[in-house]
Amino acid sequence: MTEVLLTGGAGHLGRALLPALLAHPSQPRVVVVDRQPAILVHPRLTWRQVDLRLAPWEEWLPGVQSIIHLAFVVLSPHYGPQWSWRRAMAGVNRSATWRLVQAAARSGVAHILVSSSVSVYGAWPDNPIPITEEQALRPPPGFAYAEDKAAVENLLEIASKLYPHLGIARLRLHAIVGPRAQALVNGIACSPLGLRLPNPDLPVQCLHEEDAVAALLVAWEKQSRGIFHVAAPDPIPWSAIPRQRQLPITPRQLHAMHQLLRPVTRLLGDPGWLLGLEYPLIVDIGKGQREWDWRPRYSVATALAAVREECCAKVRRAN
Repeated sequence: MTEVLLTGGAGHLGRALLPALLAHPSQPRVVVVDRQPAILVHPRLTWRQVDLRLAPWEEWLPGVQSIIHLAFVVLSPHYGPQWSWRRAMAGVNRSATWRLVQAAARSGVAHILVSSSVSVYGAWPDNPIPITEEQALRPPPGFAYAEDKAAVENLLEIASKLYPHLGIARLRLHAIVGPRAQALVNGIACSPLGLRLPNPDLPVQCLHEEDAVAALLVAWEKQSRGIFHVAAPDPIPWSAIPRQRQLPITPRQLHAMHQLLRPVTRLLGDPGWLLGLEYPLIVDIGKGQREWDWRPRYSVATALAAVREECCAKVRRAN
């Protein structure tokens, strides 16, 4: 029986992937490593609650055929100056990932699948439309999440040369919306209030969590190697997202306020991401379609419509 180790099983994407992984026809045994307590019980599930920085991988990896690595600090839980929470965030995202990859190579794991992000490209005025997997990584300075994702990708590039026997796949996911997605990302899709963009017709792209799960499963099934974009097709202009009112503020102005407020609030997440609303970040998903025969169920428009309906349904249930 195949044994899979899944990190971050209690995270937003992990909560969507884990039930689908356990329901897979191959009936894999799944070991989840997460700092949070177990979210479900299953006869083929073992849950190990631990900080990834302290995990004894040499004890847990023998017998594991593949790893799906989702664990990542997206929004730092800490307050205070950036240097303090930034150090803790990088310790999980960078150092713990590198320890896991090294242990996997030593333990004879055949394949590791890592969730990355299209944010590694940054939203820059000279970005091509669409971006292919060969594009250079240019994470926006100060956007901790994107900087750490790019750093992890650089580590994986080194690992692929040091450990050629370890198959490594990197899935660069677009911003995920859906019932279990980050509240901040869902809020951008659902909010009746919109920001005033310099270019109201800026093309936008996203990814529904169901399509993210489907892509992860097929990449795991095929033991894929290399880099793949995962996103919804058919980008739409920012102005096509239904809003009741446009706020008289631009992403750059809100970003400036955010930098001042971040030491005392996490309401807007960590600094840097707002600048991604200034320029296009549209990726080509053709490689996954060709190599996996993967077809997203949701377009950008239908993914956003689905999450708006979910938000409305929550309001109706609350009332």
